[in-house]
Amino acid sequence: MKNKRLLTTILLSTSLLLTQSVTAFAITEADVEAVGKETATGNILIWFLCAVAFLKISQKIDSFMSSLGINVGHTGSSMLAELMVAAKGLSSVKNVSKGGNFHGGSIYAGGSNSFSNASLFSGGLAGAVGRQFTQNAVQTVTGQKSNPISSKVFESSVQKGGDFANNVTSAVAQGSINYTGTMQGSQAASALTSYMGQAGVADAPVFSSVEIGGGRIMGTETSTQYPNGTEFGMYHAEQYMPPDGNYETIQTADQATWYRQYAADTVERTPYMTGEGKIAYHENIVQKLPNPPKRKDRI
Repeated sequence: MKNKRLLTTILLSTSLLLTQSVTAFAITEADVEAVGKETATGNILIWFLCAVAFLKISQKIDSFMSSLGINVGHTGSSMLAELMVAAKGLSSVKNVSKGGNFHGGSIYAGGSNSFSNASLFSGGLAGAVGRQFTQNAVQTVTGQKSNPISSKVFESSVQKGGDFANNVTSAVAQGSINYTGTMQGSQAASALTSYMGQAGVADAPVFSSVEIGGGRIMGTETSTQYPNGTEFGMYHAEQYMPPDGNYETIQTADQATWYRQYAADTVERTPYMTGEGKIAYHENIVQKLPNPPKRKDRI
């Protein structure tokens, strides 16, 4: 048990070091001009060999941790898949040698071979590890996998209102439910407090029954303004039209804009039959959220 805890501590420290590392492998156009295209091509080839080696070592560590009873995610697949990744990288190296340009760590080789999305090189090896670690955390908090290291790091960051927790929450909040899933329960409530920039604030609202995902954040807020608790709905402004009725526009820790609505007094009518055989209604005033606004991609 002692060795198990020690190994977990070492791996956690290593993961944090990698995610916080300075981008050492990002390549700019100035770098290529300084060393020449042939040298830059050789450096990229070495980077890919290191990346494949890193994946194989990570697989060995995962297997060893699994033998100790620690449930971990697989960091790599088959050697064939890894060779396919390396082959794709080598084709990019070939494009560079034929006149491709480097821009901020991404490769743009003119014509039909140009890359419009973030390149595999973006951020170097440390950036790739950081993105994979964040993705593992997203899958962990949404229940798609169980990764104790990602879970512990996320919980620690939530308590401090850290960027890592807010980035993971942002990815879930603005992601597709079919792909990213949703975050629910007490973990979602704590994550929302951090995401709202209220971690550690003495009079911060208390959230409960929170569900985050699909461009929406729903839950109940208990605060000085709503001492008995009231339902609220938040809708990402880039994904939803402005809602009907009263609402406010707020910004979260990632500088995203959201529409927020609270439950309002609504008359609820329940039909019943009178003694004379006529239909009448019982009327009650209840707190109820307005209907959600329309999604922009469905208009």
